[in-house]
Amino acid sequence: MAEKAECNDPKCPVHGSLKTRGTQLQGKVVSAKAKKTAIVEIDYTRYINKYERYLRKRSRIPSYNPDCISAKEGDTVNIAETRRLSKTKTFAVTGVVK
Repeated sequence: MAEKAECNDPKCPVHGSLKTRGTQLQGKVVSAKAKKTAIVEIDYTRYINKYERYLRKRSRIPSYNPDCISAKEGDTVNIAETRRLSKTKTFAVTGVVK
């Protein structure tokens, strides 16, 4: 994880006071164009009883991306659930997986 020497961001889940709770997921960053936001895509399968087969699904989760982590497109990241940070953001990036 490439971290800066100092992180003064109060919303940072690693260095700041933002607490994480509940769901922790791992996914791939598909967009990091917005400021301090990363869109994380998570692929999963769901079993359909009627057809006795699996359905492949994907979920795109907007996540808070602090400057000290600054995940880029293509990175695999860990995200954790937090309190609501904006209209759509309820997850924060906690680290980049190598």
